[in-house]
Amino acid sequence: MAPRHFLDLDRFETEALRHVLDMGRGFKKGEANGSRPLAGKMLAMLFDKPSTRTRVSFEVGMKQLGGDVVTLSSRDTQLGRGETVADTARVLSRYVDAIMIRTTSRRNLEEMAQYATVPVINGLTDDSHPCQLMADVMTFEEHRGPIAGKVIAWSGDGNNVAASWVHAAVKFGFELRLACPPELMPPKDLLEWARNQGGKVTLTHEPLDAVAGADCVVTDAWLSMGDEQKGEVNRHNLLAPYRVDERLMAAAKPDAIFMHCLPAHRGEEVTGAVIDGPRSVVWDEAENRLHVQKGILAWCLG
Repeated sequence: MAPRHFLDLDRFETEALRHVLDMGRGFKKGEANGSRPLAGKMLAMLFDKPSTRTRVSFEVGMKQLGGDVVTLSSRDTQLGRGETVADTARVLSRYVDAIMIRTTSRRNLEEMAQYATVPVINGLTDDSHPCQLMADVMTFEEHRGPIAGKVIAWSGDGNNVAASWVHAAVKFGFELRLACPPELMPPKDLLEWARNQGGKVTLTHEPLDAVAGADCVVTDAWLSMGDEQKGEVNRHNLLAPYRVDERLMAAAKPDAIFMHCLPAHRGEEVTGAVIDGPRSVVWDEAENRLHVQKGILAWCLG
């Protein structure tokens, strides 16, 4: 039987994603207290990029479910010395029961999934961040009820997290308004996919237009973790008008919440008054990475 990979939200039926969320909520509520469904299972975690939340949440989640983990950076493996991803996938599949990979290249993820005989989980690529979006949907619904039919506004770079918001909008049936600079738009083929799927995804260059009457406002760091050396002064200039501040939040619904996948840079993509204010749910969002990823692990490992 083919392994159950968790690669991107667009590959799933909504019912399967809902099932994973339901398992995550159950784990959070303690409905499986004392249960160790992954006892004896081993997860390998591969990191090309630095990580705080992904690393800790997957490790804690796996151990709480009774399993264990081995953590490897590119410096720790032969991948950093020229071994192919395919060969690494074949070897790891002989040692562990699942692989979580956080990498720059989507190609690495796809190759790992193609050649691994155990489930592969996308912990992040430069193109998407599906585990984060599962936590975001879970968090929104905890605070504001079913996300279907609601309005989510994104202000900032049309990056990997924005791409997964597009996938989620289609799969969970909410309206997504993306406000991005012309130079930092999401990929055209992604937006075309959303349109073809009947998704309600709109694009603007005006943050106030995107945020008007929204139920939730979302942003992300202007430079991804590990990319700081790019020194993209121009990127900061492009994105400054998209900063989420009190004025922008005031254009959303009075009870709108604010989300950010973290790490945050106060004064850049968001002001301290917003992220540390009463409408911010970023700490619940970060915690829910743990719970929803326990659902993903349990789903992948059957």
